[in-house]
Amino acid sequence: MDSESDQQPTRSDQLHTGGERPYDPEDLVMATGRDVTPERVEKARQLIEKEGPQVIERYLP
Repeated sequence: MDSESDQQPTRSDQLHTGGERPYDPEDLVMATGRDVTPERVEKARQLIEKEGPQVIERYLP
């Protein structure tokens, strides 16, 4: 097992926040920390449709 001091930082070309890659409404629900339910998936789908894919940026670190 590697210690923290042995680990290399992640290359910047491998980092992404999510909005620039496709994701499903289920992913948005999970990003909020909530359980996936049909109602939440539908609300997430509507939110993505209304505000665009960058909406996931609100919930990602």
